Amino acid sequence: MKTLVAILAAAAVLQPARAYDVMEKSIPELAADLDRGAVTSHALVQAYLDRIAAFDHAGPALNAMIAVNPHALADADRLDAERRAGTRRGLLHGIPVVVKDNYDTADMPTTAGSTALLGSRPERDAFQVRRLREAGAIIIGKTNLHEFARGITTVSSLGGQTRNPYDPTRNPGGSSGGTGAAVAADFAAAGLGTDTCGSIRYPAAHNNLVGLRPTLGLSSRSGIVPLAHSQDVGGPLARTVVDVAILMDATAGTDPDDPVTRDADARKAASYRASLDPGALRGKRIGVLRSLFGGEPEDQRAGSVVRTALAAMAQRGAVLVDIDDEWPAEADVSVIRYEFKFDLDAYLGRTPRAPVHSLAEILQKGMVLPALQTAFARSNQIATLDTDEYRSARARQAALRARLLDVLDARALDAVAYPTLRRTAAKIGEPQTGGNCALSAASGLPAVTVPAGFADDGLPVGVELLGRAYAEPQLLALAYAFEQATRHRRPSVFVKKGWNEFGN
Repeated sequence: MKTLVAILAAAAVLQPARAYDVMEKSIPELAADLDRGAVTSHALVQAYLDRIAAFDHAGPALNAMIAVNPHALADADRLDAERRAGTRRGLLHGIPVVVKDNYDTADMPTTAGSTALLGSRPERDAFQVRRLREAGAIIIGKTNLHEFARGITTVSSLGGQTRNPYDPTRNPGGSSGGTGAAVAADFAAAGLGTDTCGSIRYPAAHNNLVGLRPTLGLSSRSGIVPLAHSQDVGGPLARTVVDVAILMDATAGTDPDDPVTRDADARKAASYRASLDPGALRGKRIGVLRSLFGGEPEDQRAGSVVRTALAAMAQRGAVLVDIDDEWPAEADVSVIRYEFKFDLDAYLGRTPRAPVHSLAEILQKGMVLPALQTAFARSNQIATLDTDEYRSARARQAALRARLLDVLDARALDAVAYPTLRRTAAKIGEPQTGGNCALSAASGLPAVTVPAGFADDGLPVGVELLGRAYAEPQLLALAYAFEQATRHRRPSVFVKKGWNEFGN
C-alpha cells in the first residue's frame, strides 16, 4: 500500500517547475515540501537550473558554475520514483547541491579550474561526493575555483573570474568562491568546498554564508585534487548552520583511502544537527584575538562589524576573554609551496585519463593561469620534502597547534573568535588582503565562519570561531545560537532585482 507521502509526491509530478520558489529555502524546508508533495525533485532541479541560466552566464553573469550536470534531471526522476515507491533516504533525498570542481565526479569532468585538466574524467566519485549521492543528494553541477585552489579571489584559466552576488564588481572569496557565489545566489540548496588556508571560510564571509573547515581527519580528502595534504580539508558551505550540520552528518567519517580519517567514525558526532542549541552561548567562554582585527584604517570597516557581533554574543550570555597578551608573534606556517608538486603529481598518477601527468608538464605546456606561473614554478623546483626548511615549517605548525590548545585549556575557553577577514571583498583585479586563515589551517583545528552582519560598504562580513579537535558540535551550536539571535543572513538585493529583471 502506498504511503501518504508517496501519494502526495506522485500528485506533485503535475506541478510546473516555475510554480515553486527555491529562493533562500533551507534543506529542511525543501525536504518538508518534497514530503508533502508540494514539489518534486525534478521541479526543484529545474527551478535551480532556471536560476543558473538567468544569473550565471546571463543577467549579472556571476560565472560561478564550471559545468551543469547533464544527468541532474534524470537523477531527480529516479529519486522521485523512489519517493513515490515509499523510500526516503533522509533529509537530503532529492535535494540539489553543488560541488567545487576539484572533487572527483565519475559522471562529469574534474578540472580544478585548469585548462590542463580540460575533459579529465575520474573513474569514481570523491568519497564525500559518494556519501552525498548515497544520502540522496543530486549533484546539480560543479563550481569554479581559484585555479588548483591556489588563491583567494576565484579566477581560473578554464572558468574565468567568478563574481560576488552582493556586488558583481567584487571577488567572491576563494578558492571555493564558485561554491560560495552559487549557494548565495540560490543555484542549489548548499555546496561543498575545500580549505587549505581560508578557501571555505573566505567565500562564506564574502557571500553571507556559513562555512565549516572541519578538523583535519574528520572528513575524507580522497578524490579531491590536492593542494597540500598537511592543510587540505573538504567541507560544506550553506545559507544556514542547520544546512551545514546536515551536510556534515552525510559526509563525515572514516575512509580507508584517506588514512588521516582512521579515527573519524569514533570521533564524529552521532548527529551534528542534533547538537544545535539556540541557547548554546550562555556561559560559554570565548577568547578574543584582538590582534587579528588589524590596526590599519582599512581594517575598521569589517572589524567594527565583528566587534558588534561579539557584543551580541555577550548579550546572549557568552563570556568574552581577551587573549592577545598570551599570543606569540606571527610566523610563516604554510606548507603549500612545499607539498603542492608532490601531492598534485600523485593525484595525476592516480587518474589514468588525466590529459597531463605532472606539474612540470603543466608548466612546460604553459597551461597555467599567468598570475600563478611564478608560484607554480617555485613549487616545481622543490626536489624533496626531506629538508630542514620543510621540517622547520611543520615544526612551526605543531608549535602553533600546541599553543592554541594550551590557551584554550589554560583559560577554560570553548572557542577563539576573530574576523574571518579583516577587509571586505576587494574589487575584481585587485589583491584581496586581510585574511586570517592560518590558525585553523596550520593547526588542523576546526573553525566555522558565520555571518556577522554587513559593513558600511554594503558587503557581508564573517566572524570565525575556532575550537579543539573534533569540537564541531560545540562550534556549530555556538554559531547556531548566534545565527538565530541575530539573523544576519539575507539574500543579495542585486540578485533579487536581477531575478525580476532577467528571470521569466
